[in-house]
Amino acid sequence: MSQPLVFVQGRIVPREEAHVSAFDAGFVHGVGLFETMIARRTGKVVRVFRLEEHLERLGASAAELGLSNEVRTGPLADAVLLTAERSGYETARVRLTLTGGDLNLLEASGRSNVTPTVIVSVQPATQYPDAMFGRGVMVTLGDARLNPLDPMAGHKTLNYWARLRELQAAAAKGAGESILLQVTNHIAGGCVSNLFAVRNGALHTPIAHGEEERGQMPSPVLPGITRAAVIEIAQRKGIGTTKQMLTIDDVLDADELFLTNSSWGVLPVVRVEAEEIGEGTPGDLTRELRAELEQETA
Repeated sequence: MSQPLVFVQGRIVPREEAHVSAFDAGFVHGVGLFETMIARRTGKVVRVFRLEEHLERLGASAAELGLSNEVRTGPLADAVLLTAERSGYETARVRLTLTGGDLNLLEASGRSNVTPTVIVSVQPATQYPDAMFGRGVMVTLGDARLNPLDPMAGHKTLNYWARLRELQAAAAKGAGESILLQVTNHIAGGCVSNLFAVRNGALHTPIAHGEEERGQMPSPVLPGITRAAVIEIAQRKGIGTTKQMLTIDDVLDADELFLTNSSWGVLPVVRVEAEEIGEGTPGDLTRELRAELEQETA
């Protein structure tokens, strides 16, 4: 029998029994990181797409932001796979959350490490309507701006309130996502996704955190795991890919536009508010990359 399960500090329990301290830094201060992944079952084997890459990104962010220098990816991988296996779903959405633990961070000043709280929650994967991918979606332009000088930008932190508000506003307009700009008015990406523009058969995507050249302004763009997978697929197929600062004109003048994340893979975008992208239908290259990615994740 399939059921939502949660791994909390070494124990796997039903969702209604999953609790953390009221003094946990994730709750009190919003201090924490998370990863969202897709788990698929083939027979008795459960596989999480690019689990190692997700955990490496989590560990790198934890070290860079001072949360922990000793994130042990092996035990975390075991917790993710075991919880997904016991939940019993054929396809599941897995969220791994790492918080600052049960302490006052001000009291911990000067300490190089904390004991984080580890939570793995497993639920049924979101079922998106086929029309989203067959017809593509409309997106809006959000009001929020990402700051390249914000040290938390470019990391998957627990502070998602601003992004969720933008998603709510987009949904109220019938949009599937909201595109956020940087304070420089360059494109960052979607609230919960990375962006690719297709021009003359080549891919163009905003520079992500960690990809900046020496002396270049920091990027507030999250280096998405699915983004990386799409870039690898494109390179194998000989499709040119450029990481660059993109403007709204680069987006509106694109032949094709799509968004990537772990939940939906490749999502075609056919309109940015009132502006149609290309011919107003999912493009051939977008469809091709989506099909290739689906083969890898199956």
